[in-house]
Amino acid sequence: MAFQTGFEHIVREGELLAPYTWLRLGGEAQYFAEPTNVNELAELVRRCHQDDMPVRLLGAGSNLLVRDEGVSGLVIHLSVAQFSEVSVKDEVLTAGGGAKLSHAISTAVREGLAGLEPLVGIPGTVGGALHGNASSHGNDIGQCTQGATVLTHSGEMVSRSRDELVFAYRESSLDELVILTAQFQLEPEDPQELTKRMQKLWIVNKAAQPLRDQNTAMVFKDPGGISAASLIEQAGLKGASAGSAELSDRNANFIVTRPDATSSDVLKLIDQLRETVLERLGVELETAIDIW
Repeated sequence: MAFQTGFEHIVREGELLAPYTWLRLGGEAQYFAEPTNVNELAELVRRCHQDDMPVRLLGAGSNLLVRDEGVSGLVIHLSVAQFSEVSVKDEVLTAGGGAKLSHAISTAVREGLAGLEPLVGIPGTVGGALHGNASSHGNDIGQCTQGATVLTHSGEMVSRSRDELVFAYRESSLDELVILTAQFQLEPEDPQELTKRMQKLWIVNKAAQPLRDQNTAMVFKDPGGISAASLIEQAGLKGASAGSAELSDRNANFIVTRPDATSSDVLKLIDQLRETVLERLGVELETAIDIW
């Protein structure tokens, strides 16, 4: 039995992935699915596991580069509302892994709960933020994470308690295929004061990022003690480009693509930046962007 039997209504072949990424680049997915509920999602993953078919989860696409030749196997996109619900009970916010991080933050602030607002301005989903332990201004999402329910690569649903979770700089032990839901223990605070603080942080964070209408993505992790953007500029790479991909003039750690750019252009620029920084400064930069 083909893995998509019975799921023809949610599985498509040859779906172009570029429109799903912020860089607007990349080839096709061999198979592409948008499950309508958790049971469909779990069954799809189990079938792929049985058939040894690669499975990838596509979030908001803010830190993703898809190669020009596309990807084999199944790409899953959690587009329906069930995967993006956000709710609050007492001082705990529960968010679906597919929820926008910005939605979770604004909900917490509106409810007078502090802890997530330092992350304002970081793009992507709650699931993506947890996978990479999103951080800003010395705060990371792991600090207030109480637990999570995940789906493994074999299609098993598992609950992870706080004691089982490990968070480090830009990484976490939540490396399963899908983060279905997560709980955040927050602190009560005056909503008006929280709103003011969030607005100030948003302005600061956005000032250091490319403009919203640009096709862009952050490239490297900060290697500790100094920003990747500073290292790139110290290496004399400000304004560097490859083909139709170039560094942002607002932040050297962001690549901006023009309409005729290819993924190969971005990959060439990434290699150029990494090699030159290592050669001139002796620092090896690690990519923050996921490359499929």
